[in-house]
Amino acid sequence: MTAALLCFLLAGPVLLVAGSPVYTSNNGTVPLVLWHGMGDSCCNPLSMGSIKKMIEEEISGVYVLSLMIGKNVVQDTENGFFMDVNEQVSAACSQLARDPELKGGYNAMGFSQGAQFLRAVAQRCPSPPMKNLISVGGQHQGVYGLPRCPGESSHICDMIRKALNSGAYTDLVQKHLVQAQYWHDPLNDDLYKKHSLFLADINQERVVNETYRKNLQLLEKFVMVKFLQDSVVDPVDTEWFGFLKSGQAKETETLQESALYKEDRLGLAAMDAAGKLEFLSSEGDHLQFTTEWFNANLLPYLH
Repeated sequence: MTAALLCFLLAGPVLLVAGSPVYTSNNGTVPLVLWHGMGDSCCNPLSMGSIKKMIEEEISGVYVLSLMIGKNVVQDTENGFFMDVNEQVSAACSQLARDPELKGGYNAMGFSQGAQFLRAVAQRCPSPPMKNLISVGGQHQGVYGLPRCPGESSHICDMIRKALNSGAYTDLVQKHLVQAQYWHDPLNDDLYKKHSLFLADINQERVVNETYRKNLQLLEKFVMVKFLQDSVVDPVDTEWFGFLKSGQAKETETLQESALYKEDRLGLAAMDAAGKLEFLSSEGDHLQFTTEWFNANLLPYLH
């Protein structure tokens, strides 16, 4: 459901409260790369800017890069709706490769759609090396449904609804609407596998790219956070890499029940067996969490 995407950040700023003790490392800190969700930007002071500042305060001396896709904040926000995701991932890979602060490796944290985009970075661009990938409300099996889109963004949601209803897998919509590129229609599985420009590729739906499989397994940890009261992402199981069973739109299956896992096309079963997959949950709606929850659950993966 495009639903998920549209309201990711539009659903409201992340709730941040009081802080905890500062974490330091005797051997230096691990740089952190952030990628925002739809409707947001790299530097929104109410969301990504606040999270970046919080992490810098908690981990003394850490380098935090919040990705900007475009030349400015306006372009960055617009590109989250309209720029080809594969081009966005390529631009991110180039930005990371040029950054001397990241040459020794980095942790990555993606919010909403930014999470699956960062997974694509891990699969396609192993240098510089990504150590831990933290997915905060990401949609790794895509979405199927319509977004709850309040406020001034409602006109954009209306446009996306019409585009998806008229043909999510047409060339025009796929190329120019980000949310269509991770739209996963279980009632039209063949169309999805054949025409999805982004999600079907990174999820090995057409062919098994052994490079993707090898690169993802280089991660030390792949952490997925599900929001238990999520009213934006549909189905919410996608935040733990589950989804709707093919051929219908009511019954869901977990990652471990899926063909992707059983055939291990992406290496997730091997990662699970090695203790590299972490499934966390947070009470509350999409991207709503407190600083205390963040520090207790996610901060330990940032060292």
